[in-house]
Amino acid sequence: MPFTVPVLPEGVDPAWLPPGAFRAVGSRRTLIQGSGPLVETVHGEAAWACARFGGGVDRAAGSGTSAYDLVFRVEQGYRDEEFACGRSGGTTVVTASGGRGLLYGLFHVVRLGEDAFHGERPAEVHRPAVALRMLDHWDNVAVHPVMGQVERGYAGGSLFWRDGRARGESERVRAYARLLAACGINAVAVNNVNVHETEAHLLTDRIGDVAALAEQFRAYGIRTHLSVTFAAPVVLGGPATADPLDAGVRGWWAEATARVYESIPDFGGYVVKADSEGQPGPFAYGRSHADGANMLAAALEPYGGTVHWRAFVYDHRQDWRDRSTDRARAAYDHFAPLDGEFAANAVLQVKHGPMDFQVREPVSPVIGAMPRTRLAVEFQATQEYTGQQRHVCWLGPMWSEVLRFRPDAETAVGALADGLVAVSNAGDDPYWTGHPLAQANLYTFGRLAWDPGAGPGDVLREWIGLTHPDAPERLVDGLHAVLDGSWRTYEKYTAPLGVGFMVQPGHHYGPSVDGYEYSPWGTYHFADRDGVGVDRSAATGTGYAAQYAKVWAEVYESPDTCPDELALFFHHLPYGHVLRGGSTLIQHIYDTRFEGVAEVEAAREVWGSLAGLMEPARHARVAELYEEQLRSAREWRDQVNSYFFRKSGVPDARGRRIY
Repeated sequence: MPFTVPVLPEGVDPAWLPPGAFRAVGSRRTLIQGSGPLVETVHGEAAWACARFGGGVDRAAGSGTSAYDLVFRVEQGYRDEEFACGRSGGTTVVTASGGRGLLYGLFHVVRLGEDAFHGERPAEVHRPAVALRMLDHWDNVAVHPVMGQVERGYAGGSLFWRDGRARGESERVRAYARLLAACGINAVAVNNVNVHETEAHLLTDRIGDVAALAEQFRAYGIRTHLSVTFAAPVVLGGPATADPLDAGVRGWWAEATARVYESIPDFGGYVVKADSEGQPGPFAYGRSHADGANMLAAALEPYGGTVHWRAFVYDHRQDWRDRSTDRARAAYDHFAPLDGEFAANAVLQVKHGPMDFQVREPVSPVIGAMPRTRLAVEFQATQEYTGQQRHVCWLGPMWSEVLRFRPDAETAVGALADGLVAVSNAGDDPYWTGHPLAQANLYTFGRLAWDPGAGPGDVLREWIGLTHPDAPERLVDGLHAVLDGSWRTYEKYTAPLGVGFMVQPGHHYGPSVDGYEYSPWGTYHFADRDGVGVDRSAATGTGYAAQYAKVWAEVYESPDTCPDELALFFHHLPYGHVLRGGSTLIQHIYDTRFEGVAEVEAAREVWGSLAGLMEPARHARVAELYEEQLRSAREWRDQVNSYFFRKSGVPDARGRRIY
């Protein structure tokens, strides 16, 4: 059956693949040589573009190409996802060993636009630096009374599930797969890592629902994964135990996994959250996390599947009076001693920071501490602690800093990782991500996963060019003005200097400086009349700083060498402490809160000036959200500044109003 480009429901934004982005491809004479399902996808995309812009597409097995402007050719000698692109004799040629590479080559040509058809250039090979580039959806099949339809989702409901059933909207799912493939994503998990009873059945009697999704993702080279509960044998009527060393349990998982692959032959594997925040795990049986992961790895191994075992394990019932227990230490303490004990097809999925996707925290010391274990680094595209897609907060610069960080002073995180994973920020909102500008985060993650060394600014330029083809210079400049520094703007009016949190409990939106200060979650700032911050030094604190390699342990150990932006993460400092930037701690807190609000005000004005340069509905949605962002930023400024003024008794040196 010929492949056709998915048709979006009326009113749904095409995100970064509007028809105009394909103009350069669609106006050319194109030849496609090769066969296979993904080659058919390439052909369908090219035919769709040519039907719009007057070009034409031929299929041929021969070698003659001189009559064509653009050629896609299957040619052996490349790795699975590699492609080469060059131009000679007036013909742009994309070659790859199979359809997956040709598909990525097609989107590369779309990004280049007219530049792909000018001049002469030798064939250049493009390959992903990271093999696994994955999105995890925290979607619930049934609406959870606390977590809702999508846990930490800020873009409406799930694309896959509604009212306990599969939505069955294949065209929208396939369009989503197209978006993901266009930025290099090759894997997706379709349900929440917090697996409830309804979701547990996706593994067995509801695997057909997952298979239907996998069919749509397969058309764009994306493998489907499933989050499973470690206690699945017990929950689903198997053995009365989930002990990973029990022969009956191992047999149950082997049989269940075999049935999964009967339905989804290219199934990617399992994602598991175990012994974390109430989820069951191997600790209940006196077993290690390696024991648990390896049991599932053994079930998946015959089929080439992988288990993603999340390292987000910590004591979430901490006594706030206990200064010796440090949540930041937990992942390293639990997992570093297990290095070398995980199976070859087990991937330890580690959050990029030691806490929980805060606007600023150091890179997790687990990354770089387990050289004999496959690691995937996890990011959060959904903006749980960064404005919940009601605030503009482009996270590309943050992610790039993490990926370029060198845990051992030699090798960057992006080169150490076997995979990069992000919690999805997409839903059934007409703009996919709730806030139209949050699309930039999804696109940027995919492109940085393909090339962790890419400049985030270059990636943002790509997204702007694809989303707004032929945009006037004023629109391009305006989009850069509101996005480029938005992460640091958000940081300026929220929690200072890496201390984190200070958010409303539960939903995590908006300020509450002491919201979690006396809770069991281990998210403390320890502010008192004399100072603020957590002493994580080896000399006098929790010892967390010593979990790093020597080169970083020495930097973080002392306030004199610790970077200012992490000063309160690593140290409890007096309000009069002079930061390396020259300001006192308390004055820095005051100044940056006021600066953050002023920057939001300026960005709102820039956005207002762009009216008439894009679709009115898109402009109006963002303008409305800017009003909420400004209201929230002012609230953050006033609550944080007033809190620390009342704690310290030190007035603002600039005499501004603090309540």
